[in-house]
Amino acid sequence: MDVDYPGFGTIVIAGKRYDHDVVVDAGQIRERKKKPSKPYRSRYGHTPLSIDEDIPWTAHRLVVGTGASGRLPIMAEVVNEAEARGVELIAIPTADACRLLAAADPSEVCAILHVTC
Repeated sequence: MDVDYPGFGTIVIAGKRYDHDVVVDAGQIRERKKKPSKPYRSRYGHTPLSIDEDIPWTAHRLVVGTGASGRLPIMAEVVNEAEARGVELIAIPTADACRLLAAADPSEVCAILHVTC
């Protein structure tokens, strides 16, 4: 997969620039809709990744790019759901997540990539 994280606030996938969080599901790119997770913001000091979002569970591995500094919180319910589905959850800073995705087969990996913090 052709993916690059040139820096805070931007990600480039297949030559297209995104200035917002993205979800990669079976090679398809869409904007991450954070609204379902907003009610948990006060608990974490940041909008976390919650089970209420449309998480792509279609591959055996889910890579979560946790931002430039790795500060995106992931709620325990997401970790538990991944385990229950037999999906390997990898949560690493977004630059590292992009390197991992660049070497991966798009049919085997889904991703949620946070482009800030």
